[in-house]
Amino acid sequence: MSIPNYSGLRNYPNSSRRANATFVMLARNSDIKGVISSIQSAEDRFNRFYSYPWVLLNDEPFTDEFKERVSVLTRASISFGLIPEDHWLQPEWIDEQRASDIRQKMMAKGVMYGGDYRNMCRFNSGFFFQHELLQQIRQVPLPETTAYVKFFCDLDYDPFLYMQDHDKVYGFAISILELKDTILSLWQVTKEFIAKYPQYVENRNAIDLLSDDGGASYNLCHFWSNFEIADMDFWRSEAYTAYFSYLERTGGFYYERWGDAPVHSIAVALFARREQIHFFHDIGYQHGPLQNCPSGQRWGEGRCSCNPTDTFGRKITFV
Repeated sequence: MSIPNYSGLRNYPNSSRRANATFVMLARNSDIKGVISSIQSAEDRFNRFYSYPWVLLNDEPFTDEFKERVSVLTRASISFGLIPEDHWLQPEWIDEQRASDIRQKMMAKGVMYGGDYRNMCRFNSGFFFQHELLQQIRQVPLPETTAYVKFFCDLDYDPFLYMQDHDKVYGFAISILELKDTILSLWQVTKEFIAKYPQYVENRNAIDLLSDDGGASYNLCHFWSNFEIADMDFWRSEAYTAYFSYLERTGGFYYERWGDAPVHSIAVALFARREQIHFFHDIGYQHGPLQNCPSGQRWGEGRCSCNPTDTFGRKITFV
């Protein structure tokens, strides 16, 4: 795990050099207010100086009004894509009665998103990087849209170039604990995969971030995927492809409610080298009630509008 000092990151100022990266958002036409707020925040704090392109994906066609209102927010190129049905909809082989019963039980218990969320989590886990608009892209940051994402600080360096030049495969800003009721069998299935395909586990892995007992159990920690910067070649790798396919065959995305965040986190911690994971402690970011706010020199130089004492996850951040 790497946490460089801010002065080291300042070696990546705005210049003509760019990484092969693009912003990606999942959004529906009804999400227009959240999309506008999120894009405007990212543009004002960072991308107006760098002009990295945007790709917005939807499971239904975007309206002309949506495209017009979003396109005026950035000088960068922006593309609107349609998600293939087989990448989004529940597979036909899923037992719908069983899946429905589980959704009803989760809702009755008050589990967050117990009745929905599954198509999106499955798509983010195994299909978004297969979309035709992303085939030539190497790095992708995934900011959430509908919850009005906010970037608190000016970002006066290029995090994509930093990751590219330092062989990072995954960067995050917030860590959190997963809801146990949504992933009851995920770790057991993962252990079965590891036992069957031990060749995919990296020797210098970061399993201690996931388990406090040497891998016997999962401590529920994960990198919050509402903001992540990832190397697409990692998602397209043989190890991750095999892992997702193994998870997919169990039906756990629908028979439980496996989220893309724990799936991504487990894969990165097991199949990447520890030093390839990067905590962007200097990126001031908020999604819903949770946020990361820099402190010290970075807080002042970034003109941060957040309060450092409000940072979530200090006690569970992976350092």
